[in-house]
Amino acid sequence: MNKSINTIPFVDLTLQHQPIKNELETAINAVISKGDFILGKALTDFESAFSDACGAEYGVGVASGTDAIALGLEACGIGAGDEVLIPANTFIATLIGVVRTGAKPILVDCDPQTALIDLKAASNLVTSSTKAIVPVHLYGQMVSPKELLEFAHTHKVIIFEDAAQAHLASRDGFKAGFIGKAAAFSFYPSKNLGAIGDGGIVVTKDQEVAQKMMRLRNYGSSQKYVHIEYGTNSRLDTLQAAVLQQKLPHLAAWNSDRYSIARYYDAQLSSLQSKGIFPIENHSGEGHVYHLYVIKIEDSCPLQRQEIQQELATLGIQTGIHYPIPCHLQPGFTNLGYQSGDFPHTEELAKKVLSLPMYPGLTLDQVKEVVGALFSLLNKEETEKQELILN
Repeated sequence: MNKSINTIPFVDLTLQHQPIKNELETAINAVISKGDFILGKALTDFESAFSDACGAEYGVGVASGTDAIALGLEACGIGAGDEVLIPANTFIATLIGVVRTGAKPILVDCDPQTALIDLKAASNLVTSSTKAIVPVHLYGQMVSPKELLEFAHTHKVIIFEDAAQAHLASRDGFKAGFIGKAAAFSFYPSKNLGAIGDGGIVVTKDQEVAQKMMRLRNYGSSQKYVHIEYGTNSRLDTLQAAVLQQKLPHLAAWNSDRYSIARYYDAQLSSLQSKGIFPIENHSGEGHVYHLYVIKIEDSCPLQRQEIQQELATLGIQTGIHYPIPCHLQPGFTNLGYQSGDFPHTEELAKKVLSLPMYPGLTLDQVKEVVGALFSLLNKEETEKQELILN
C-alpha cells in the first residue's frame, strides 16, 4: 500500500488559527500595549464570557487544567481526611489534582462502552469519609447529569466536574460546568478551546468558591501583601486570556465540525465491526464535542493495535493512545495500594483504544483515507491468512 500523498496529522491547529490570525495578533498587541500582563482586563473579560457560555456565574482563570482541579477542589472545601471518587480511566492530572489537596483518591472502574466512570461501581465505594465525586467528561462526552445528581443526592457528596476535554459539551439539557459545585477546564493548546500555551479555569455558581479560588491562585491574597490562607501562584496570563477570548466565539462551530466528522467516521467504520473495530459509544447525541475520536480494537481483530498504529504511521496517518497506562498502574502512584486487575474495564481499554485524527477542518476525504487505510490493512491481513491456509 502506498504512503498517503499528504500526511494526516493527529491534530492540526493551523486550520483554526490561520483564518483568525489577524484577530489573534490584534488581541495580543493590545495586551502588550496596555501592559497589564497579570490579572489584566482581558482576563476578567474572558472569565466572564466563558463562565456565561457554561451557564455558570463565575470563572477564575488559572495556570493549567491540573491547577484548576487541585485549587478548585480546595476551594470547595476538600482536604486531608476526605475521600474523593475519581475514574481510573482518566489522564493523570485528575489524580494529581486530588492528591495535591491532601485528600485520598478512591479510584472507580469505567463503563467499557462509553469509557466514563461507572456510577454503580462508585456507589459501592462510598464511605463516611467520601466528600466528593469527580466525574471526568472524557473524550468530550459528559457523564449523565441526571445520574450524577441522583448519586450526589443519595450519597450527600459534592460534584466537582473534570471538564478538561468537554468545552460546551451538553447532555440531558445540562452543559458541562453547570452540574456540580464547580468544574475545571483545561486550555492546553490541543483542547477544543486551546490557548497558545497552557491555562485553565474553574467555573462555579457559588460566590464563596469563586472568591476563595481568586485568593488561592494569587498567593492566598485578595488584598496586596495580605495573605489570609496558604495559596500559590497560578494565574491565567492576560495574553492567553486575550487569545482565548478571540477563539471563544468560534468554539460552537468548531465543536459542530467535530461532531460531523465523528458521524462520518461512525458511518464509514460500521462495516469494520465484523473485523473487531468498534467506536466508543456516544450516549449524548449532538452534545458530544469529540475532543477525541476513539475506537476499540477488540481481540477478534486480525491485527493488534500496535501493528495497526505502526502501519497507519507508515502511510502518513498519525494516531494516539489515550491512555496506555492506567492511573493506578503508574509507577509514581504505587503508594495508593492498587494493583493490576483492580479495574478490569479500565485495563482492557488501555490495551484496546486508539484515537484517530480529529480536529476542526479535517476533511471528509481525509476521513475516507483514514478509514480506507484501516480497511486495506485488515483485508490484507485476512487475505494473507487465507493464502497461508490454502498453501
